[in-house]
Amino acid sequence: MKKIIIPFIIALTAILYSCGEEGMGSSSKPKAKGSIGEIVLAIDSAKWAGPVGEELRKIFEADLPGMLRSEAMFKVHRVDPAAMTRMLKNFTNLVYVTTFDDKTPGSQIINSQFSKESKDKAAADPNLFSLRMEDEYAVGQEVLYLFGNNEEELIANLKKNRDRLQNLFEVRERGRLEKGLLARKNSAAQKEAKDNLGIEINPPVSYQIAKVEDDFLWLRQPSPTERRPDISVFFYETNYTSEEQTFPENILALRDSITKTHIFGDPENPDSFVTSEKQIPPAFRNMVINDNFTVEIRGTWRTNNISMGGTYLGYIMVDEKKGKLYYMEGFVYYPNEVHRDALREIQTILLKTNVSWTENQGA
Repeated sequence: MKKIIIPFIIALTAILYSCGEEGMGSSSKPKAKGSIGEIVLAIDSAKWAGPVGEELRKIFEADLPGMLRSEAMFKVHRVDPAAMTRMLKNFTNLVYVTTFDDKTPGSQIINSQFSKESKDKAAADPNLFSLRMEDEYAVGQEVLYLFGNNEEELIANLKKNRDRLQNLFEVRERGRLEKGLLARKNSAAQKEAKDNLGIEINPPVSYQIAKVEDDFLWLRQPSPTERRPDISVFFYETNYTSEEQTFPENILALRDSITKTHIFGDPENPDSFVTSEKQIPPAFRNMVINDNFTVEIRGTWRTNNISMGGTYLGYIMVDEKKGKLYYMEGFVYYPNEVHRDALREIQTILLKTNVSWTENQGA
């Protein structure tokens, strides 16, 4: 097994007795399968029903902020360890959860994979709680072991590392999605973004230009269907004059001014412009992307005549060197359907944007 160590995960040496199937060469392993955002979680049913399961649900089934309706961050399939078939072991994202003091059948199955030495190390250091494996049963697979000497220790570590565990799978799933989604890019849209906004974007070839102006570019999926949501992304540039432009109320005001001017539900009806839905408060989060201060906003939208509505994910990004402020957003129209996957697609596209692009960097 190949051990992959990330900052918050401390690997235990000789953690498993034997590699079994995973000891085979990678060429003989099947390709991992599973939809984007899907996780198979192996845990004893009693532990899942108790406080450990409650904490795991807060991590992997946490509600996405700013949504029209409750939608979990990931699609989790809870499986009893005794029912882990070869097919389930080949899933792309696989999480095993146990505590070493648990005598229930499901936990004992997982515990049997740990050596006495590794259990002794965990007993000596309660901060040891996780191990990340790559390609353990299938190529392209992520396997995460979450463990503790007892439930109290495991729950404490899960609470402390909730955001990092979520981020581990969020980053991984965006990477998986990016490989297919951005394999072919819309070069015409890339040129418009560079020429008119001075930024570098990576739109999939399936996104077509809907509208372009000196400071604005709108791209849209041309053929939404019952099984494919209507997704748009747009980019806007203005001068950066004050930190106050990044305050939540001013971001919303900027968003509404952009969409009122440029985004119409029906081009023949000016009263159908897109606006922010105020009944569901949007969620804001500060971050730094490519050394640029950025604010993420998640919320809901509707047309001014309330004939359409959906969710959106946006980023306002500051480039102080250029004295520019950029607002980029993707919004979804998909009535009565789950928006989670569409928003992950939007995030994958937008986070590949480089607002600090300059001509001397080349095309």
